[in-house]
Amino acid sequence: MAEQRFSGKSAIVLGASAEGGSGWAIAERLAAEGARVAVASRNLENLERLAAKIGGLAVACDAGKPQDLVRLADQARDALGPIDIAIDAAGWPMPGMIADITPEKVERAMAVNFMGPLFFVQNCTRVMRDGGAVVVISSISSTHAAPGQMAYACAKAATNMMIKYAAIEFGPRQIRVNAVLPSLIESAMAAPFVAIPGVREAAVKEAPLGRGATPADMAAACLWLASDECFATGTWMPVDGGNHLRRCTFPDEYPPQAYASIGE
Repeated sequence: MAEQRFSGKSAIVLGASAEGGSGWAIAERLAAEGARVAVASRNLENLERLAAKIGGLAVACDAGKPQDLVRLADQARDALGPIDIAIDAAGWPMPGMIADITPEKVERAMAVNFMGPLFFVQNCTRVMRDGGAVVVISSISSTHAAPGQMAYACAKAATNMMIKYAAIEFGPRQIRVNAVLPSLIESAMAAPFVAIPGVREAAVKEAPLGRGATPADMAAACLWLASDECFATGTWMPVDGGNHLRRCTFPDEYPPQAYASIGE
């Protein structure tokens, strides 16, 4: 039986509707370790399968709509009581070079990848018990240039700085706020992309450990940051097999058809 680190605690996991994805794995681990879990995303059908599996609460929520994040926090608190842990695993890659990107793509990238985490933090801390923890999944592209991912990367970079401000603002309540920065996540969603010949080799060639993170790796990192064992706040923790020690893979290192499909 898994260690019951989170017995008696209540948690919210946003971006948890993809079976085999990071959010799904995080919610399963939290429940296995004793937490009551509210899971959220736009896909209510998948969420309800996960909620039934873990005995949790499913809440339909668009991470890019601030009013949905208000409702998510309120519904989770009403069903589970004051929240102890909030983890935002939602994100939307938005490919495009500066020369070609449209205002609409930039706005959508910012809505999901910056405004979403900002108002997730705002609303989850509003219903959170003092001494709680917030974790947001960011990206290596927020600190290392990944040509073709400008809008997504800039939104994640803004999120990184928000994490530091939030850590200071909520420190007096002993609420810790941290980010996890992966590179490639070898999830079920990424499987078709990684299966294209040459893609996986290109994606992991700059990672000293020679592979991307798995959803289990992401869950382990997020749960440590959410646990009482953790004394970190305002940190950006790379979970990327050491990829941050080098650089991101550039577009011309991928097969053309593979890079064109990212985020579509």
